[in-house]
Amino acid sequence: MALRNPLAKLSRSALSQSAWRQTAATTLSSYSEQRCGLATAVPPVTQDATGSKGPTAMVFLNMGGPATTADVGDYLSRLFADADLIPLGRLQSYLGPLISRRRTPKIEKQYAAIGGGSPIRKWSEYQCEEMCKLLDKLCPESAPHKPYVAFRYTAPLTEEVYQQLLDDGFGKGRGGRAVAFTQYPQYSCSTTGSSLNELWKWRNRLEGKRVNGGVEPSGTIQWSVIDRWPTHPGLVEAFARNIEETLATYPEDRRNGVVLLFSAHSLPMSVINRGDPYAAEVAATVHAVMQRLNFSNPYRLCWQSQVGPYPWLGAQTSDTVANYVKKGQTDLALIPIAFTSDHIETLFELDQEVIHDANSPGVKRVESLNGNSVFIEGLADLAASHLRSNELCSHQMTLRCQGCTSDRCLEQKKFFAGAKEAALVR
Repeated sequence: MALRNPLAKLSRSALSQSAWRQTAATTLSSYSEQRCGLATAVPPVTQDATGSKGPTAMVFLNMGGPATTADVGDYLSRLFADADLIPLGRLQSYLGPLISRRRTPKIEKQYAAIGGGSPIRKWSEYQCEEMCKLLDKLCPESAPHKPYVAFRYTAPLTEEVYQQLLDDGFGKGRGGRAVAFTQYPQYSCSTTGSSLNELWKWRNRLEGKRVNGGVEPSGTIQWSVIDRWPTHPGLVEAFARNIEETLATYPEDRRNGVVLLFSAHSLPMSVINRGDPYAAEVAATVHAVMQRLNFSNPYRLCWQSQVGPYPWLGAQTSDTVANYVKKGQTDLALIPIAFTSDHIETLFELDQEVIHDANSPGVKRVESLNGNSVFIEGLADLAASHLRSNELCSHQMTLRCQGCTSDRCLEQKKFFAGAKEAALVR
């Protein structure tokens, strides 16, 4: 039997925001009780005909991770060359390659320790494919929805995916709609912004003025963007369910005393001080999850994965865990709150470094979202709402960071905002 989105019939216009979230959570709860484990594989939907607005490309944007240890060097080279993610100033072209070469042997060993490569591509493709199957039923007018995954630093790279879109019949005078769906739920110029900058760059190179004699061509891919979703009910419910499952593993008399440590990838303080919204949006996710849990446990937000010579946002996850254990608080549940699947930061940094060093059976990690059925239903609900809204991006995306001076960021935002909203971009 084809899956149906349990959130599809809910209307934000008919309910207050808080009531909608409560109703959505209840609906997801009832639905999830009928299913467990990874999302059930669904037979491909056969369309009698392409919808009136279809086909639609659904392009998941993410950082990516090396598939094998042999890919680590190239992955780090691209990562440290990206000034949006790791700003190294005027010495970026010198320091980036230097840092990546020095770190490659260490990072190769880390990927070897988690099985020889990152699972992020497997999970990203799975999530996108399952979401598209649901969208074909939820939004038949824009079907078929074709899944694509575009990574920033490793295959499938953005330029490869853009060329694949062109080869598959989008653009090149034929038009067609594509949705860039960031898989960073909380917006940052270092993550979503960097991925959109890269997408915009290759759009210009492959089907923009650059390949059409300086004139904007007709029939190009029509893009819209899901640029942030930190408090979407499906995301919040999926996190909350996973936390509840972990809490249930503690003895009942200790359960309410477990400290919940939400851990997110850190950012350089130079990025935060420029006005990047990431820290605030991560905090919004944490608050929404705790609200769903009725604030059942004490909690803190901490930060991981600092690299480079400059100050980063803290407190660090590793220091936080070590300090709590030293003080006698040995029941700690780590929640990777800014990640949508397992990768090196969860499987090695949290599991094999932070938890191992804590040396306490009460320090555990909450399961990542991965193939979580509630999460994938939430993705489909979010995408369906976006497709029906006819909005090109959120209003928040029209604002740059207060201290931003990047012309590339300005022009990218103007492009994705579209002609009607471009004047709002500041």
